[in-house]
Amino acid sequence: MAVPSDLFDDARAMWDELVELRRRWHRIPEIGLELPRTREVLLEALEGLGLEVSTGEALSSVTAVLRGGRPGPAVLLRADMDALPVTEQSAEPVRSEHEGVMHACGHDLHMAGLVGAARLLAARREEIPGSVVLMFQPGEEGRHGARLMIEEGVLDAAGERVVAAYGLHVFSGQVSSGIVTGRAGTEFAAVDTLHVTVHGRGGHGSAPHAALDPVPVAAEIVLALQSAVTRQFSIFDPVVVTVGKIWAGTKDNIIPATAHLDATVRTFSPATHGEIEARLRRVVEHVAAAHGLTAEVEWESGYPTTDNDPAETERAERVAVELFGPDGWEAMADPVAGAEDFSYVLHEVPGSYLILGATPPGQDPLTAAYNHSALATFDEAVLPRAAALLAGLALDRLSQG
Repeated sequence: MAVPSDLFDDARAMWDELVELRRRWHRIPEIGLELPRTREVLLEALEGLGLEVSTGEALSSVTAVLRGGRPGPAVLLRADMDALPVTEQSAEPVRSEHEGVMHACGHDLHMAGLVGAARLLAARREEIPGSVVLMFQPGEEGRHGARLMIEEGVLDAAGERVVAAYGLHVFSGQVSSGIVTGRAGTEFAAVDTLHVTVHGRGGHGSAPHAALDPVPVAAEIVLALQSAVTRQFSIFDPVVVTVGKIWAGTKDNIIPATAHLDATVRTFSPATHGEIEARLRRVVEHVAAAHGLTAEVEWESGYPTTDNDPAETERAERVAVELFGPDGWEAMADPVAGAEDFSYVLHEVPGSYLILGATPPGQDPLTAAYNHSALATFDEAVLPRAAALLAGLALDRLSQG
């Protein structure tokens, strides 16, 4: 079966229950790989759907397999579950009950949308030629939860490797509410972290010639990194390096022995990602050496690029237009410099990761508080669209055999 004509209507009929479910999660945000209350609500929401449900060992994940009534391949739909260490200041209709923790990235909407998709699919079970693996994943925010779930077998949960995988992310700004967007190829950047310690020799601030001051060297490293990314890499395959943290010393007249900086590094292709560590390491170490100091570099590997399969992204556009009309889809012109650990899934199987605009009504997408902001507010009206889109992608791919 392709995309049923009544799929979006059925999703809209669930709006009230999806909103209530989303708000339950919004009140109880949890961080990291262990999300006991979040998982408890999820397991309750999946009851009665006839799913094969299992939970993770290394993390509080939930994998649920929906078996169709006819033979066929398996596809995967994913939602992430974790929140952020943010103190909420938003205009959401409900607020976080956990001080200093907030669903500031919309993962509560992702879960509600995938539960909605599960209900839409369960209602059509007998017509489905194959199986759907529902991947509810903790630890997206820097904890490599998708990789851990792959190691625990999520891609083979139906008894065979899934042939395609889909997910979506809501944006509280940048994209108008209800619009689906995506692009073939690289959609999200790879992210790594550069940690630098400059080693000098401390002394009195009045006599820098008698010391080896690491502070100006660290400052010079910051500037040299910016020159490196604009002079050593193509402007058509960019690199973003942002030094977000720099610290040294205890008092104005004391030259410290060490200075430190941390930087986030974003790349958009495997080739550049393969070169960036060695080149930045060389810049850091040689700038320090030029001043008679040394620099210790620690490279922390993050998520790889999120790469959408062209054919599956064409499918996503077609399904979005079938469900929501020609104005429901906008092609994404450029990749997003943020990173996403659904990348691990898309490096194993073809698929597509999509953006769903959830800018609050009456707000300009270009100025609305964006994801990760304490002020971020999401338009709950997009929940039926999330459910219908995920279900529609699964049904359309399974109909292909």
